Amino acid sequence: MTLHVEMPADLQDRVDAFAARSNLSASDVIADALENGHSIEWQQHFVDRIAAGSAAADRAEFASEADIEGVLNKYRPA
Repeated sequence: MTLHVEMPADLQDRVDAFAARSNLSASDVIADALENGHSIEWQQHFVDRIAAGSAAADRAEFASEADIEGVLNKYRPA
């Protein structure tokens, strides 16, 4: 199904910028907003938090080896 949506230029710019940043199409961004009630601001905040967590993990600040081992041991079969 094809649907044409008119929106203010500033909103279209924000959708396009977020779509490019997150490797999604503008249609995917808008569909997520409609299906899940996620505003562009919410989606941007979500991606920012994921990026921050990924960067922390890359710097070995996400969890210590002992933390990871504890989680693995918690869920290993006895």
